[in-house]
Amino acid sequence: MAYIGKLRAAAIGVGSLGRHHARNYAELAGEGRVEMIGVCDTNAETAAEIATANNCASFTDWRELLGRVDIVSIATPTETHCEIACEFLNSGVNVLVEKPIALTLEEADRMIAASKASGAKLMVGQLERFNPAMAALRPHVTKPLYFEIHRISPFPNRSLDVDVVLDVMIHDLDAIQWLVGEETEVSEIRAVGIPVISDKVDAANARIEFANGAVANITASRVGTEKLRKTRFYQTGSYVVLDYGTKFASVTSLDPEASHPLLGISINRLQIEDVEPLRAEITAFIESIEQDKTPPVTGEDGRRALKLAVGVLEKIDAHRNMLNV
Repeated sequence: MAYIGKLRAAAIGVGSLGRHHARNYAELAGEGRVEMIGVCDTNAETAAEIATANNCASFTDWRELLGRVDIVSIATPTETHCEIACEFLNSGVNVLVEKPIALTLEEADRMIAASKASGAKLMVGQLERFNPAMAALRPHVTKPLYFEIHRISPFPNRSLDVDVVLDVMIHDLDAIQWLVGEETEVSEIRAVGIPVISDKVDAANARIEFANGAVANITASRVGTEKLRKTRFYQTGSYVVLDYGTKFASVTSLDPEASHPLLGISINRLQIEDVEPLRAEITAFIESIEQDKTPPVTGEDGRRALKLAVGVLEKIDAHRNMLNV
C-alpha cells in the first residue's frame, strides 16, 4: 500500500556527508515533500549547528527519534550502522543507510531481515548510481567486457573508520556488478593494497573476473595528488567513458557499413541532466515509500557490494602477510 501523508524525516550522523542529507531533507521540507523533524550527532555542537542551519530540532541520542519519524538517513561510522538501522527498521521506520551497508555480512543480513520482518524499506546509499553521468549512460549499457577504473583523491580531512576499499572502492564494486548483471557470479578476485598514511589500507588495486568473462581492473587511492573518478569500459561494438567528477559520459562506436574504419567512428557525448546525486538518491527513496515500490538500491544490493569488498580485503590481507607489511 502506498504511503499517505507527509513523511517525517531526520538525519543521523551529520558530519562531512550527513550534513548534506540534512540539507536535502530541509530543502524538500521547504518544497512540502517531507516534514523535517531533526538531526542527530554525538557531537552536541555539530548537531546544534546543523539543526540551526536547517531549522529543525537537535538531538545527541538517536533513540530520542524513535516514534517521531517515518524515514531516517544514517551516516554514522560503519560499525554503528547495524545497531541503529535495526532499531528503526524494527520500529517500522524506513532507513537510508550510507555505504557500506555494514561492517560485516552478518550485520547486513540482520538489517535485511529486520526490513523484511517489519515491512519498513531499507536502501543503501550507493551514490554513484545517481550521478547524472551514470543516469545518462545506463540505457546505453549492453554487455560490458572489460573495465579500467580509477578513483583517486587526496587524503581526506575527515575521520576514517574503514580502509580505502570500504571507503571509496565500494562505489565501483557496486557499479561493476550493477552494469555486468547483479546475478552474474564473481569467479576470481586478485588484489593488493597497503597502508600509506593511516593504519588501514590507503591504496589498493583489484582485478575482478566474472563468470561471463567480464573483467574489471580497479585502482583506488586516498593518498593521491589529484582527484580522479573515472571509469572506462569496452562492450561489443563500443567504448564507454564515464567521469563522475565532471559528470561526463560518452559512447564511441563504429559504423559497420562505413567504407573505412576511420570514417565510421562516431563519438556520442551523452546529454546530462545536471542534478545533485544525493538529492536524486533521497528523492528516489522517498518515492519508493510513497508508492510502495522496491528501493532502487536494496539491502541485498548493499550486501552484494560488501561481499565483493570483503573478498578484495581478504586477498589484500593475504598479500600483505606474504610481504610482511
